Amino acid sequence: MPGPLDGVRVLDLTTVVMGPYATQILADFGADVVKVEPPEGDIMRYAWPFRSRGMGHIFLNANRNKRGIVLDLKQPAARDACLALAKNADVLVYNIRPQAMARLKLGYEHLHEVNPRIIYVGAFGYSQQGPYAAKAAYDDLIQGAAGLPWLLRESGAESPRFVPATMADRTVGLHVVNAVCAALYAREKTGKGQRVDVPMFESLLQTVLGEHLGGNTFEPPLGEGGYTRLLSKYRRPYETQDGYVCVLIYNDKHWKAFFSMIGRADMLADARFASPEGRSQNYDAVYGLVAEEMTKQTTAHWLEAFERADIPVQRMNSLEDILHDPHLNAVGYFKPIDHPSEGRLRSMQVPSEWSETKPEYRRHAPRMGEHTREVLREAGYSDAQIEDLASSGAARL
Repeated sequence: MPGPLDGVRVLDLTTVVMGPYATQILADFGADVVKVEPPEGDIMRYAWPFRSRGMGHIFLNANRNKRGIVLDLKQPAARDACLALAKNADVLVYNIRPQAMARLKLGYEHLHEVNPRIIYVGAFGYSQQGPYAAKAAYDDLIQGAAGLPWLLRESGAESPRFVPATMADRTVGLHVVNAVCAALYAREKTGKGQRVDVPMFESLLQTVLGEHLGGNTFEPPLGEGGYTRLLSKYRRPYETQDGYVCVLIYNDKHWKAFFSMIGRADMLADARFASPEGRSQNYDAVYGLVAEEMTKQTTAHWLEAFERADIPVQRMNSLEDILHDPHLNAVGYFKPIDHPSEGRLRSMQVPSEWSETKPEYRRHAPRMGEHTREVLREAGYSDAQIEDLASSGAARL
């Protein structure tokens, strides 16, 4: 069954995590994504562990369902080949600085000239309208600019630290997917392609400031920035006698049930606990009480008690626990696949579920230059021309 983006061709000039993650989602949805790599390859090919050099685990998990070619875009012949591919592409996605694309003569004006219908999407550090326009950006830097390490320290960490996931890359990658799909829809209505910029800093701030703009939402401000519930030092998995439990006692019904559970119905008369407004102004006291109570019983006790009281609860999984999670096993989230060079791999399923046009695993993550010959033939190159490109170093087969 073809995916929802079947028939859409994407020219993927991205590396590392943000761009490849976004274009993998497009590929999962059925787009024909052609990944263009430099001669040295995407740097994530070399992130340990791997069975074969150049096929690292992060690369494998961000580049399935794509075809891969190698072009040295610093060479005129390779640039011409890229433009030949762009003539029949619907979308081009890149994640280097626009200044670098301009130096390669692959800016929007160059692509629009060969294909006026192309959707030209750039995912880079900062808006090109401000003083940070030319600054380099990676996940750690954008997390810092958006205040995430500061927020972690404010919420109780001993010192500022980055979220131990590529939060900026993957969050902004979703913005890229949204932009591509919306631009494709706009082109269906207008017939026109366009340039779309997705800056990381501004995009991640949509996530961070959705809660933490806080009192600065108002003019004049009603207090400081920050959402106190998320910043409470007690907002963390609660320690039990033998482990940890994640529980969210949230509304009036939950609190009434919790106080009944621990034999403290009298707490409902305490203004700090009796209403959403009271709790929202006293999160440290509220969560501190829960933390104290949780140490009195085992994890199994609390899981059963909260489930029985219909209070949202979940055990705290380790990475190993996730692999054996009964729900994930029931829905088939992890699927074994056989890669032609890397052997048996564990693949994650597309998380959305469709009644029609179901996305699915169609292609393994490509080896370096695996599809160079195939893709260039589709662009009209003869075998002799392809061999000339390869022998000059402009392409790799």
